[in-house]
Amino acid sequence: MSFETIVESKTKVVKIGPDHPFCVIGERINPTGRKLLAREMAAGDYSRVERDALQQVAKGAHILDVNAGIPLADEPQILADTIKLVQSLVDVPICIDSSIVEALEKGLEVCEGRPILNSVTGEDEQMERVLPLVKKYDCAVIGISNDETGISEDPDVRYAVAKKIVERAADYGIPKESILIDPLVMPIGAMRYAGRQVFALVRRLTNELKVNTSCGASNISFGLPQRNPLNAHALTMFMAAGMTSAITNPNHHEIMDGILAGDVMMGNDENCLTWIKEMAPRDAAIKAAKAAARAEARGEAPPEPAAPVRERKRRRRK
Repeated sequence: MSFETIVESKTKVVKIGPDHPFCVIGERINPTGRKLLAREMAAGDYSRVERDALQQVAKGAHILDVNAGIPLADEPQILADTIKLVQSLVDVPICIDSSIVEALEKGLEVCEGRPILNSVTGEDEQMERVLPLVKKYDCAVIGISNDETGISEDPDVRYAVAKKIVERAADYGIPKESILIDPLVMPIGAMRYAGRQVFALVRRLTNELKVNTSCGASNISFGLPQRNPLNAHALTMFMAAGMTSAITNPNHHEIMDGILAGDVMMGNDENCLTWIKEMAPRDAAIKAAKAAARAEARGEAPPEPAAPVRERKRRRRK
């Protein structure tokens, strides 16, 4: 498959598609459910936003989702200010996240490059308001597979809504390569077959509609213990079904390890080089810790740490 969605910052291009590594959209710059962050952002304190932006990129996020949904606050202005700040700190593209159309437009006005707009649903009124913005600013957009009737438990109904969004976008001259469909991941603790629904829908979106997909990955584990391992395994299975991106937390190593493993299994990590780069130092650290423990048990001094591979090669050449 060759379809891909292009997203850009001022200096960096991110390609989302079945033939590319899975795209991680960092979720942390979002005051929903984070009362302290909401109070800080409303008061003009963006220190936590700065830390979240830098940390998520350091941990492997390819794109950062930016949300400013704070009750009784000036969401459009706060969103614009946050986007400008984030862009001054990191060079990854932005996913502009709001349910308020005025905030989306304000964010688009200040955003550099080609962002993702998050989001548009299959509701006629919302499509009529959001899709013209997508066309005007030539951005990508996440389409949510629900409409005026709500969220259906039938994957076929959700597929029909997704198809409606793609077709309506085409009426505005927006190609489907600019659209990522969210199949709507529901809490599996409340809906036993929520996982199967996503698998079935993502396969159809990939193979029949030929669009890229994304989701709010943490929804699957809502209300359950040990959420990070469950999210990680769910994401790997979503990838196997064809999903190409997700809004998730890159700060959790279980999630990032699951995504790296998924890239290996999907053939999107050539020669497993990314996996090796990430995992080889961990192997070396484990071996060093075991050697130190054995030396301590024998009452000996711990062994000298091994020189990096490049250093050992230089020594041999001398």
